[in-house]
Amino acid sequence: MADETMKGMDHSEVHYFNSKKGIHEEMLKDEVRTRSYMNAIVQNKHLFKDKVVLDVGCGTAILSMFAVKAGAKHVIGVDMSTIIEKAKEIVEVNGMSDKITLLQGKMEEVELPFPKVDIIISEWMGYFLLYESMLDTVLYARDKYLAPNGLIFPDKATIFMAGIEDGEYKDEKIGFWDNVYGFDYSPLKHTALTEPLVDTVEIKAVVTDPTAVLTLDLYTCTTADLAFSSPFVLDCRRSDFVHALIAWFDIDFTACHKPIRFSTGPHTKYTHWKQTVFYLREVLTVEQGEQIRGVLENKPNEKNKRDLDVKISYQLQTDDPTRQAQGSCEYKMC
Repeated sequence: MADETMKGMDHSEVHYFNSKKGIHEEMLKDEVRTRSYMNAIVQNKHLFKDKVVLDVGCGTAILSMFAVKAGAKHVIGVDMSTIIEKAKEIVEVNGMSDKITLLQGKMEEVELPFPKVDIIISEWMGYFLLYESMLDTVLYARDKYLAPNGLIFPDKATIFMAGIEDGEYKDEKIGFWDNVYGFDYSPLKHTALTEPLVDTVEIKAVVTDPTAVLTLDLYTCTTADLAFSSPFVLDCRRSDFVHALIAWFDIDFTACHKPIRFSTGPHTKYTHWKQTVFYLREVLTVEQGEQIRGVLENKPNEKNKRDLDVKISYQLQTDDPTRQAQGSCEYKMC
């Protein structure tokens, strides 16, 4: 970052921009994410024409600019971080300052220049959909500012799960602690097992059919829905081992003339969300046609609501007593 761009920014702002710039760059370069939002907005000019739009967590304001491009009368972008100062410069060099108002602060505290908005756009999703997500902020904005019959982009999110074979990596990541240069580091093995891994999973590792465990309709869901307990059934598509369960999410823009969806699963193009891997304590030895039945429980951490406490209970449905297995694992995403 050149010195000239730091003028007028105090030390903490410089540090923030330097530390967060990479995150915004990664998101902008995530073609699946950015192109899906662009298509959902720009290809639906009949929905955006002359509308007042609110961009929740606007970041570098790219969604705000898509909305102007689609004919919005005015866009208000709100973000807590100092990136908003850079966003103002970006909006200005793109000749949209008269159409976009950018406000720094909490959604719950800022004062909007319009009492109601016609459309809310937001890229609020975190890893495992809900980790460090801004969904509660979007729901607050919906309840306070969205006009009757207003639209939300996107308006539907679904979490999926599947079982994977991942013995080599599990040994590398978890088994490592059994012998560290001749010492027993097993107390750290427990920690490793309770921390979900965010990583890219190859489709060939997936042993079961996927199943949906949670669907959120952004028009009707509440913050209470973010703590949930969902039963699931995973059908084994081949005989193999299952070392972990993985989760990912799909996002839908159903208000579009032609509905747009993108997925963050292992079967599709890379996204910066990757997949979330929950290692099981024991290896499940499964045969084709068998089922893993279980319950996924999720709730925001009591100390920090953006962190998550996840519990997965599971049971292998098999007639072979030598392979019967059941258990439950607790994880912390923090």
